[in-house]
Amino acid sequence: MTHSGPSAFDEVNEKVAQAGEILGLKPGIISALSSCEREVVISIPLRRNDDVDVLVGYRVQHSSARGPRKGGIRFHQDVDLDEVRALASLMTWKTALIDVPFGGAKGGVAVDASKLTLIEKEEIIRRWTRSLVHVLGHHRDIPAPDMGTDAKTMAWLMDEFHRLEGFQPACVTGKPVELFGAPGREEATGRGVAQIAAATLERNGVKVKGATVAIQGFGNVGRYAALVCYELGMKVIALADVTGGIVDKKGIEVPSIFSHKTLESVQAEERITGDQLLEIKCDVLIPAALGGVINEKNCAKINAGFIIEGANQPLTSAADKHLRNQGVVIVPDILANSGGVMGSYFEWTQNIQEFSWPIEKFRRELDSRMEAAFSNVNETAKKYSVDLRSAAFVLAVGRVAKAFEMRGSLV
Repeated sequence: MTHSGPSAFDEVNEKVAQAGEILGLKPGIISALSSCEREVVISIPLRRNDDVDVLVGYRVQHSSARGPRKGGIRFHQDVDLDEVRALASLMTWKTALIDVPFGGAKGGVAVDASKLTLIEKEEIIRRWTRSLVHVLGHHRDIPAPDMGTDAKTMAWLMDEFHRLEGFQPACVTGKPVELFGAPGREEATGRGVAQIAAATLERNGVKVKGATVAIQGFGNVGRYAALVCYELGMKVIALADVTGGIVDKKGIEVPSIFSHKTLESVQAEERITGDQLLEIKCDVLIPAALGGVINEKNCAKINAGFIIEGANQPLTSAADKHLRNQGVVIVPDILANSGGVMGSYFEWTQNIQEFSWPIEKFRRELDSRMEAAFSNVNETAKKYSVDLRSAAFVLAVGRVAKAFEMRGSLV
């Protein structure tokens, strides 16, 4: 992760423990909910020129109390076991929060995806799948794309799984639409982020039309969040990715730059860095890139009234506390970016039924279920007089604890 201090997994478990205390759960139950059911670490030999690189791959299965585990697989040089544990745990709470019948998992390979050839990428995902096939499956653990992986990677994963286990398109989500994917899944995370941003503004008496938005990240999440914010009438004034950022106070014409792979070649009245974007004055700030980008060093310079967490854990605990004390409304990742797993649930369901939905139905279902989750979190926040992140965890932890106890896992 990009920050020092408590580990990412410890930070998640701290929130689980707080929620457990609010709900009056016994210490043993809290401890059980904070542990991962299974952790698999594998080595992936990769042929490079005339030698072999040995990469490390992971799959952490956090909980299956509410259904098969679900979670992305990321290719990134900073992937380590602690980060994967934290993200697997977050998936458990995210799926519980939006009430889909999944548990939590996460996978990864420690490799710089931007330096891989297509053939290398395919070889890595196929090896990862072969090594883990015994713990995967559409009723066991269902991967999806994440940083450094995409629909094409998922198609290779599915193909490898089919070779070993026979035809089961529901074994992975986020696939290309032409290969059992669902129209609407690719945009689902970003769409959910934008819809939650609009709902947050409305709930706080701020007009959605004309509200200014700055988005850090122009990958899958940031790109679609920008497009849908634009479609909802918000004014996207700044965007940034690893190549730098662009600012236009009059509002960026998002559809015209949507198909650019990066923002490097986009003409703009002003260029900025990703770090500078975080400090821009705006109504809504959406960090949709890496974790830990808003931390002790820069939280005092944040100049937004609302932060909608598009990325996983983009705020450290200390930054979160500081900003809330300043009156900033923060919508947590497990709610804000849960459109992706909601979309994955729709894709999985369609694959099992071998029946596909039109995109309008997909969007309608996504919007209404995100709205329901948003309302539930707000009601819970009121009921317990806590902030939205604490409320989201109270709701999620309560649901998982209930399932855990009802299953008789303790007998």
